[in-house]
Amino acid sequence: MIAFIKGVIYSAAADSVIIENNGIGYRVFVADPRSLRLGSEVILYTYQQVREDDISLFGFESMEGYEVFLRLISVKGVGARTALGMLAVCSPKQMITYIESNDVKALKGLPGIGAKTASQIVLDLKGKLVEDSKEPLAEENQELSDAMEALKALGYRNAELSAVHKELAAMEGLHTDEYIRKALGILAKKSGV
Repeated sequence: MIAFIKGVIYSAAADSVIIENNGIGYRVFVADPRSLRLGSEVILYTYQQVREDDISLFGFESMEGYEVFLRLISVKGVGARTALGMLAVCSPKQMITYIESNDVKALKGLPGIGAKTASQIVLDLKGKLVEDSKEPLAEENQELSDAMEALKALGYRNAELSAVHKELAAMEGLHTDEYIRKALGILAKKSGV
């Protein structure tokens, strides 16, 4: 599975962008292609959908958007395109608010969602999207934050990452990919690999 893609926005269409990474262009379906500037470097956290006749990538600028998307597609009747359409008109935070406050009417107003599906979303997801989030430290650098989010996308648990975070925070001035390499080295050493 492709956890994230870091590259340059090569072109944009109505529902997707092409990201150039090491000479390869990846078509990634995104909620709002207009929010991504052509020629800018981005990291998109991706969900890879494999079907009999198609392999598609769905990308998100934040882990929050990625996680809300994963929860939405776990609901019966909500496919990847529908979930992406919902997130195109509703931010992840607003989506969580609708679900937690049983706002079926607001969910019904989102593209591709009927009354039955809206009720199912609330039934399946209420209480599962709220986490005990702790505010990030104000002085934490963005490169380190991006690296930690990428490691979460790769499947590492918060417990594993909190121990590594302290060591990485002491290493200043690294780029995201350097933090990721260092973290993977530390994690491998801790697991005895």
